[in-house]
Amino acid sequence: MKKTFYSNGKLLITGEYLVLDGAKALALPTKFGQNLIVEKTDNQEIKWKSFDADGSVWFEDTIPFSVIISTTPFEKESVKNTLITILREAYKLNSDAILNSEGYTVSTQLSFSKKWGLGTSSTLINNIAQWFEINAFTLLKNSFGGSGYDIACAQNDCPILYHLEQGQPIIDKVKFQPTFTQNLYFVYLNQKQNSKNAIAAYKEKKNNLEEAKEIISQLTETVTSAKDENTFAKALEKHEKELSSILKTKTVKESLFSDFDGTVKSLGAWGGDFVLVIAKENPSPYFKSKGFETIIPYSEMIL
Repeated sequence: MKKTFYSNGKLLITGEYLVLDGAKALALPTKFGQNLIVEKTDNQEIKWKSFDADGSVWFEDTIPFSVIISTTPFEKESVKNTLITILREAYKLNSDAILNSEGYTVSTQLSFSKKWGLGTSSTLINNIAQWFEINAFTLLKNSFGGSGYDIACAQNDCPILYHLEQGQPIIDKVKFQPTFTQNLYFVYLNQKQNSKNAIAAYKEKKNNLEEAKEIISQLTETVTSAKDENTFAKALEKHEKELSSILKTKTVKESLFSDFDGTVKSLGAWGGDFVLVIAKENPSPYFKSKGFETIIPYSEMIL
């Protein structure tokens, strides 16, 4: 008998990096996501196959139960070892899924390109947590780390305000339905950022961030409640300047799109994945002329 699990992808509109330290963030689940299909087999192993959005197999391997139960550390990072790490932590939280089974065949299917940074890891972790019947936030903390906003998006079908209090996730479902969504676009920057590396770089640079956290939280509230495009855009531009100052990095508009007539806001890890664009007219010709071919309207991206 097959069991199928599904999780939404994510985009972090405000609060990037500072959400790790308690700032309030606006996060939006996407129409794209990942499923995980589990079938019981035998041989005390998991036969695993992962499919990209185009149907191609991007990972395939067989993992014996003995490797999951083992505590032997890995000598190097790899896709397989990352998956085993997640499965090991899931096993620690609920061993029954392994000990009470003969084996599994598992397949995963992304509905977005794994290059896009919409949550290949977070959707996987949330799906494995559903399969093992464990807390996904705990599994994330024990395996990958991060704030957990992506897990919250995986589990919710509406916009959320997210922050951490004493390390615990606080999730507030919100109505975020701008009247100007026809002017909002998401543009892929042709390179996927490594979240672990980006977070490590942020931790190296951060100083006392109490004031910055308050500013970002206030801007998050402004963005979420904005009634008009101008208020929305100005708040996002202030957000970019604040993060630019903290990270000592140029904004993405300064770096790549200084001649663009509109707002460009980094999302998630700076320097990769998607940006949010606010434009009066369809900006596709502009971005395609710069070599950025993936431009997705808000209505096609966000749940």
